[in-house]
Amino acid sequence: MSFAGKHIIVGVTGSIAAYKSALLVRELVKRGAEVRVVMTPAACEFITPLTLATLSGSDVVIDMFPADRSKGTWHIHLGVWADLMIVAPASANTIAKLAHGFADNALTSLALAIRCPMVIAPAMDTDMYLHTATKDNLDILRRREVDIIQPESGELASGLTGPGRLPETHVLMHAIERHFRAGDNDLRGMAVLVTAGPTQEPIDPVRYIGNRSSGKMGFAIAEAAALRGAAVTLVSGPVALPTPEGVTRIDVESAREMHDAVMKYYDVQNICILAAAVADFTVSTPAEQKIKKHSLGSGGMQLALDRTPDILAGLGERKGDMLLVGFALETENEQENALRKLKEKNADMMVLNNPRVEGAAFGSDTNVATLLFADGEHEELERMSKAQLADIIIDRALTALRKR
Repeated sequence: MSFAGKHIIVGVTGSIAAYKSALLVRELVKRGAEVRVVMTPAACEFITPLTLATLSGSDVVIDMFPADRSKGTWHIHLGVWADLMIVAPASANTIAKLAHGFADNALTSLALAIRCPMVIAPAMDTDMYLHTATKDNLDILRRREVDIIQPESGELASGLTGPGRLPETHVLMHAIERHFRAGDNDLRGMAVLVTAGPTQEPIDPVRYIGNRSSGKMGFAIAEAAALRGAAVTLVSGPVALPTPEGVTRIDVESAREMHDAVMKYYDVQNICILAAAVADFTVSTPAEQKIKKHSLGSGGMQLALDRTPDILAGLGERKGDMLLVGFALETENEQENALRKLKEKNADMMVLNNPRVEGAAFGSDTNVATLLFADGEHEELERMSKAQLADIIIDRALTALRKR
């Protein structure tokens, strides 16, 4: 996505990850953006203003009170100028100040004067990030509709391992893209149905057959489609995720319930993206009471299983002009199995991934996928955030729909 004509402020704070801000500024300028950098005094201990001034092509703002007194209201003018402000890295100290409205340096003063959206990328040691005070401050900012980019987990400068790493540049860039894409509205007037999460097939009132799906991929797709103007219906199995803004959510538990919900709404959709991990089998006769161990004697327990309804195949039989996207989670003969599924289910596109591949595990914030298309084409993608992959899936689905 080109950022030509966009005005972006990059805020840099006192974090060891400040060196990564140079990569962000360089990438923004490459995409055509006009960039102004604002640094806290502590940030200058980690990266020089000259580096960021050279990369951005503009003077870096550090002093709250510039030597040129005619520029005394610089923060007001810059606040009106900006289309977006991103603070990356954002230290615990700066996050606390932003949450409580402090204006004791150039960056925090500017943050109170901007009229544009703000994105914050926390970066700090694990214990600081997980501290209740930091969590509370981030919650305050979220309530103000500040976009918080989740830090990555890994080895930190302290030698500890855990959440707190500043995400790579491509993740930061995608967060910025999403703010500008929200105004594109290339899906306006279209209806998109997304399924997400696992299903749970009851054994008795307290036990069930399920899987490890977190629902993150489906929720990312629903959010991306809504940001791009679609009317989104999200049919979700049991997950612990908030509903994306602007999305109509229908909660289900079993495969049968998900099937019935999808069939109720499918015929008014332009695009259906089935990202849920639906159970293939359900217990034939669930027990009405909790099964007690002693009632089984010394032996084990056998369960009679029935096949669940095949939602993707059902839509493939009646899709009409709708664009149908399925997911194939495979651990062997991946492309062969995914291609067979694509053809047998009469889908237009299949998203293939293997949870054993690094970066594609259940519950991960990233994914590694291959896109397969009904016309025989395929596209292998590198590891990326699920939010990034969501936009690519929608891009390809929209292209396929327009080709029709």
